[in-house]
Amino acid sequence: MQAVSEEDAKQIAVDFLRKKKNTEKVNVSSVEQKDGVWIIYGMCPIDLEGHPWTEKFEVIVNRKGKIKSTYFSLL
Repeated sequence: MQAVSEEDAKQIAVDFLRKKKNTEKVNVSSVEQKDGVWIIYGMCPIDLEGHPWTEKFEVIVNRKGKIKSTYFSLL
């Protein structure tokens, strides 16, 4: 099995975030490969008790296309 490409990893992360955060707008700022995994960085809007906020994210996708870990932080 071939390792996932940068574009595939980015799409996996975007699809995951759209479903998890219930939003259509996901802005990927950068993608890097490190130690055999893809790390996708960016921001997405969220709704916190009726108030719009921006949340930055980091999603790590392994070689097989599975999400290894996530990190979220409010801006």
